[in-house]
This record gives sequence, structure tokens and C-alpha cells, in this order.
Amino acid sequence: MTSHHAPSSPPGTPPGATVFRRSSYPEHLRISGILRKETVGGGLLLLATVLALVLANTAAADTYFAVRDFRFGYEPWHLELSVGAWAADGLLAIFFFLAGLELKREFVAGDLRKFDRAIVPVAAAIGGVVVPALVYVAITLSAGPEALRGWAIPTATDIAFAVAVLAVVGSSLPSSLRIFLLTLAVVDDLLAISIIAFFYSEDISVPPLLIAIVPLAAYAFLAQRFPTFFQRRTWAPWLILLPLGFVVWALVHESGVHATVAGVLLGFAIPVLPHGVKASDLDDPAQPVDTEPADGPGKAHDVQPDGLADTLEHRIRPLSAGFAVPVFAFFSAGVAIGGLEGLVSAITDPIAVGIMVALVIGKPVGILLATLAVTKTTRASLDPDLSWVDIVGVALLAGVGFTVSLLISELGFGQGTPEDDHAKVAILAGSLIAALAAAVLLRRRNKRYREIAEQETIDADNDGVPDVFEQR
Repeated sequence: MTSHHAPSSPPGTPPGATVFRRSSYPEHLRISGILRKETVGGGLLLLATVLALVLANTAAADTYFAVRDFRFGYEPWHLELSVGAWAADGLLAIFFFLAGLELKREFVAGDLRKFDRAIVPVAAAIGGVVVPALVYVAITLSAGPEALRGWAIPTATDIAFAVAVLAVVGSSLPSSLRIFLLTLAVVDDLLAISIIAFFYSEDISVPPLLIAIVPLAAYAFLAQRFPTFFQRRTWAPWLILLPLGFVVWALVHESGVHATVAGVLLGFAIPVLPHGVKASDLDDPAQPVDTEPADGPGKAHDVQPDGLADTLEHRIRPLSAGFAVPVFAFFSAGVAIGGLEGLVSAITDPIAVGIMVALVIGKPVGILLATLAVTKTTRASLDPDLSWVDIVGVALLAGVGFTVSLLISELGFGQGTPEDDHAKVAILAGSLIAALAAAVLLRRRNKRYREIAEQETIDADNDGVPDVFEQR
């Protein structure tokens, strides 16, 4: 692909750099597979949310809230929690474990290891966190210090919800933009995890954290030393790594740091690359790719072995997308709205207004400003297949905040408080508005997206890799 560029670029930016250009073919296949799974998970997430809202606002409300607030667990370990708390602290640890795996993979073998490819999604993610937070604070500043505790609610992008929107509207978003959206969401998760750890952890007890280092070190040693063993024996991670991981989770929970942070640490401990494979090998089009070989002469490829991170991701993502996140959404999104009067009261609360404006306007503005700043300061050009309206559509789609936003609302305001209920109504409303706006814009570009998708299937030299991915 060719691009026009200014003759000089700052250090670290290659001449003629192009933003939103295609990734390598193996990365394209990997991201496509992840997004297919997230599409199913997003559908279940939407279903669980609707069911929760119906139950919380009908005659079944008492039963719904009684189940959510029912407590069980082992009190001597301070693990006697409500069903809703188990979903938020326990099941979401699975979601954050996958976030840890994905973060490490991106930094070790993905786009985030290269400055020229990482700078755009990283800058966009930072802009998409800072600007909505500032918008929220500006709107709620006069509402008192309690309202300000929700400043981080509109900062997260829910990738499952976002790709479910793409599936519903039938948008054939190009792979470069899908990878940008996923990478942005991954960095978003890292920022959200850091925010939760530093700003929403209270009364931290140091001894449990120090003790947690022991099982975490044992977990990391076993995963790094015997990755092939855990790949070949399906039972081994469940019987060996999982108990160690649970001990780490319980100790982090006991310390006062939110337990989902343990999931990220455990994900970081898993090796990404198989033995003998270097990160640079993944960018070589001539290298075998991890996909099913195509039929026909000249198209068969040997399958490159997965690393342990990929193996665990394949096994655990269905559990996360199909069970953990929908169950969390079911117990978190159930808000008793109280009819039209209650709805009006909720969405006119400064907390709700701040969240909705931050998601629908602040988030895309932050992403766009950061992306424009990068392209201007690095003298990079937009991929010729795309236009800025495509970036606007993806930026709007990033305003779909859900899973992590619901979690931060509960951490900031306390589950079931009026502030929490109003914040959750705003999260749902803001995400819906952002999704509809993105859907309208992206649908108008579908003809162009289908043309790009057709280009990405042409393999004139019959080598099993579409030609556009070999134009480096």
C-alpha cells in the first residue's frame, strides 16, 4: 500500500507511516476468531441485561433482589459474600484473567510491541479515558463529593457489547478498524484495572498481599516451566493452576484490593509464545499460521503451535463470554426504575447526565482528538482504504461502556444505592445512544467495507495468504 507523507517525521516514526493499516495475516485471523466469540458473548450479555431489567421491574422483583442479596461462603476467610458480590468479585476475575492474557499477548507478540502500531491505540485509549472523566467531573462538580466518586464510570469500552452491535447492524467493518477497536479496548482494560486498583481499593491490608506473592510465584513458575504439559493435558490447568489461582484471588480479596486485579496478575504470569518461536516470526507472511489448512494444491500450511496463553484463551473465553460476564450483568444491571417518573428522576440526576454525556460525546471526542494529535505530530497518513468518517464511527462505538462501567459504579457508590441505580440507568442509556449513533454511521459505509472485505480474500498467487497482507 502506498501513502502520501511529509518528508520529515519525529524519531521513532518510520517515514511514510500509515495509521490503521492492515496487520499481519496471522494477527488478522486471531482477532477475527476472538471477535466471533465476543459477538456471541455480547448477545448473551444483552439478553441477560434485558432479563434483569424485566425481573427488577415486575412482580418478580422481590425474588430477584432476594437471590442477588443471598449470602454464602466461608466466613473465616471473609468469603461470605452475596450472590451479586460473588458475580462481581469472583466471576469477573475470569473476565479480567482473559484481559491479562490479551494484554500480555499484545505487548509480547501483538501490535502493542511496535511503537509505530501501538502509539495510535494507546493514545486513543488514553484520550478515551481522560476526556470522558473530565466531562463527568465538570458536570457533577456542583453535586458534591459523593457524585465525584463515579468519575471513572464512563472511561471503559465493552468490546463484547460493541461487536454485538456490529453483528446486529450487519456492519462489515474492515479488519484494521476491528483490530484498532479491540486493541483500544485492551488498553482501556489496563487503564480501568489500574484505576480500580489505585482509586477503588480501600483499607488495604499489606500482609495478605505479601503472602499472595508465594502462590503467585508458584503459579508463574509452573506455567513458565511446564507450558507444554498444561497444553497437552486438559485436566492439568484445572487441577494444578486453578487451586493456586484461587488462593491468590482469596488473598488479594482479603487485602482490600479488588479481587479482579488478581485475575489480571494471573493472566500476566502465563507465557505467550511457544518454545522456539520469536515474536518477529509472527509477522512473516511465509510463516505457517494457526488456522485450518485450505483445500487444494499449494494452499496447505502446517499449523504453528499455540503458546499456553492462546491455549488457555481458547478454553476459557467461552466460559467468560458465555457464563461469567452474562451472570455478572444479570445481577448487576437489575435496577428498579420506578416507572416513567422514576426514569425521569434517574436520567436527570447530575450523575446520570455526566455519565451519558461522557459516554456519547466525551469518549469519542477523546479518542478522535488523541488520534488526530498522533497523526499530526508524527506526520503519518491515514490508510488510503479508509476515511476519517470511519474513525468517527469506531470512536462512537467505543462509547459503548458496560461491564467494567457497572463494576466501577458498584465500587464507587455501593450496590443498590440510589446513586448506583441512577448510574446504571445512565450506563445503559448512554451505551444504547452511542451504539445507535455508531450503527447509523457505520451502516452508511457498508458498501465500501464490503469492497475492502473482498480485497482481503483475493489470493492470486495461491499461497494461502491473501495478497493484500503480503504488501508490507
